Amino acid sequence: MVTPGKLAELIEGEPILEAEDITDANRSCPECDGDVLAVGYMPSVTEFVTGHKCQECDWSDDDRE
Repeated sequence: MVTPGKLAELIEGEPILEAEDITDANRSCPECDGDVLAVGYMPSVTEFVTGHKCQECDWSDDDRE
């Protein structure tokens, strides 16, 4: 079982400061149509990001613009 912090690190590509609970993103992966998880996290003191990660493949994304 992956922890919220580890999932956020997989999305971000580097260690994060803090992460919230993992939730179901209620969407399908655009690459493989697999289930997507969501996690809110702080990559820095001044930023909060919601990241998305597919459970079936390597696809991930975040809500940064």
